Amino acid sequence: MLTWSTVSSTARSTEPPFRRARRPEHKELRAASIIEAARTLGLAKGVRAVTLTDIATEAGLNKSAVLRYFETREEIFLRLTAEGWTRWAALLRDALDGASDGTPLTLGDALSRTLVGQPLFCDLLAHAPVTLERHVSGDTVLAFKTITLAAVEDLSATAARHLPALGMSGAREVISGVSILAAGLWQISHPPGTLAALYRERPELGHAVIDFAPKVREYAVALARGLAADGTGRGPE
Repeated sequence: MLTWSTVSSTARSTEPPFRRARRPEHKELRAASIIEAARTLGLAKGVRAVTLTDIATEAGLNKSAVLRYFETREEIFLRLTAEGWTRWAALLRDALDGASDGTPLTLGDALSRTLVGQPLFCDLLAHAPVTLERHVSGDTVLAFKTITLAAVEDLSATAARHLPALGMSGAREVISGVSILAAGLWQISHPPGTLAALYRERPELGHAVIDFAPKVREYAVALARGLAADGTGRGPE
């Protein structure tokens, strides 16, 4: 399993007004506490609403201290996105372990269940290409892409084993399509407070708000069925 070990923490020359973590294990613990603070806030408030100052406060640090470990707020959430991709791959392997029927229905159902069970990851899927990848260094983007592509290959291999008619190229199309659809559907199905209030006051305006989990399942099954049936996803393996 790939990790973020190749990415170095960004150092700062100024000493923060608290005791620095000097031993490697202490630095790892402090970085992990920052990641967990971002995870907690992202789940509670939504990724868009969380600032670097919020993360620092939740972790019991000041903002300059957080910047000793991560170059930007976006790097923190990008790491959580990569973690989500890796976890999704592991969850799908477990979900399909021993399943032998190999139908689009079982594949689509497993893809949707293992994805929607990660609400923070679903939220992050839309933010990664739009903002998170654009406010970090080249090294950080490289680390993120490397981990993500490995997870996509893992997911695709699992899907292709379960439904051989897809082939690896078709399986990649399924994984890509489901993740892209989920990214948009999550944002639509979880409107911000002001928009949610408007929909309550004017129900006729809320026609686009959907029930996330069943809609993702519906699209996942349809993609798997269509690509397996007509071979549009097949090609050079």
